[in-house]
Amino acid sequence: MIRCHASCVAVVLALMGFAAPLAALELDLPASARLTLERASPLDSYDLPIAPFDGVSVPSKTMEGRVLRRSWRISAPGLTPLQVITPLRDQLQAQGFDLAFECDARVCGGFDFRFNIEVLPGPNMYVNISQYRYLTAFSTRTNGPGKAVGVLVSTTASSSYVQVVLVDEDMDVSAIVPKERPIERETMPKVQDAEQGVQLLRRDGRYVLPGLEFSVGTSDLGPGPFSALKELSDFLTRSQDMRVALVGHTDATGTLAANISLSRARARSVRSRLIETYGVSPDQVDAEGMGYLAPIASNLTEEGRRLNRRVEVVLLNTQ
Repeated sequence: MIRCHASCVAVVLALMGFAAPLAALELDLPASARLTLERASPLDSYDLPIAPFDGVSVPSKTMEGRVLRRSWRISAPGLTPLQVITPLRDQLQAQGFDLAFECDARVCGGFDFRFNIEVLPGPNMYVNISQYRYLTAFSTRTNGPGKAVGVLVSTTASSSYVQVVLVDEDMDVSAIVPKERPIERETMPKVQDAEQGVQLLRRDGRYVLPGLEFSVGTSDLGPGPFSALKELSDFLTRSQDMRVALVGHTDATGTLAANISLSRARARSVRSRLIETYGVSPDQVDAEGMGYLAPIASNLTEEGRRLNRRVEVVLLNTQ
């Protein structure tokens, strides 16, 4: 369990640089926790989930005000989402927050819940579709650390990820002066060969399929052969109880709707190739698209746009 002890570090969540700062929310995380991303918005809105995915969307409460978004990676193998979130929940309640909603991956709605809520972009924040928990809590204290908080945690075999979003509706908009605080971004693990990709899938729960070729602006997968698909198919054939999702991504050129459609179509092309050419069971592979919503590089450069155009494999769970 993650508990407050000598090796813990006090992580102070505060919006700095405002005329009327957001009161600090102090949470203890292990010494191995590394801050991967911070976004402090002096005036923004945030949808706090208050119920599981209902088949169409995730019921949410929209709050406006100062919003602080942060994510961490914890280098600690073998933890469960409940082990990670329990001490955070206890600390929130000790600081005057009332729990409004909490769910685990299955109850939340799995893939549908995760892709209908706001998640900081990968690889800064990663969500293992079968191993995550979420909670929303509200505070009624007039001098407390913010008015609402959303916490999302997820675990892989080697690491845990934590996202905390703090919202305060009480602010003087005319006095807002944001302060920049750059955070070093983690980079997506680079895959040198197909076999290494499957190793990353076992270790981190996801990796980018290397070497795929699509016709420009289309979802047509090139003729191949692609060693990455052969290696992935061999892994799935050997591990009949495993399921993966192929998630397509694009750069930021064009509209969101068009990019989501294109990225989903490309993921489905890869899925079809795995099934029709390599004999993978359809029950083992899902296909979805994120468009440009989860970049791993800047869309302001050609190299960044190239890196963002990808199909990622995400390990879901056993059947």
